[in-house]
Amino acid sequence: MTIPNLITIGRLFLVPLVIVMIVGANWQAAFILFVVAGISDAVDGFLAKRCGMASELGAWLDPVADKALIVSIYITLAIVGAIPVWLVVLVVARDLMIVSAVILSWLLDKPLTIAPIVVSKLNTAAQIGFAALALGSRAFGIELGAAALVCELLVALLTVASMTAYLAFWLRHMAG
Repeated sequence: MTIPNLITIGRLFLVPLVIVMIVGANWQAAFILFVVAGISDAVDGFLAKRCGMASELGAWLDPVADKALIVSIYITLAIVGAIPVWLVVLVVARDLMIVSAVILSWLLDKPLTIAPIVVSKLNTAAQIGFAALALGSRAFGIELGAAALVCELLVALLTVASMTAYLAFWLRHMAG
């Protein structure tokens, strides 16, 4: 058990706390906890890569914690009307597609390892940024206006681009 793994497990414990804060309309606490979760992701990644603390457990735990945070926050924000449902459906569909492709590959005896690609990293950054923006605007009473729509569209475009790139990768892998 490494320090980055403990930080990642801590991030997993923050997920239900953020959800409870959102449902209770305690926006400032939700925003602060979300920021703490984001910082913890950066810290555990830094320690794992730069300080030689990477582990196989961490390689599995970190993306699970990231997805648990993003998907849970997006679903909860949609339920309370803070972000559009169509965007959440798109974000969740992408993740389900990736997980399904990996499982299907294993079942067909063509195991596949998915590594993050540039568009995927941009997508994740945009999704996290948009969630922070949605939480922060409610926490501090800031009206986003057209900026919210621009950010929604950016997240949607990057999500579709990432989904398309992973699908193309998977199809090439399965054909090969």
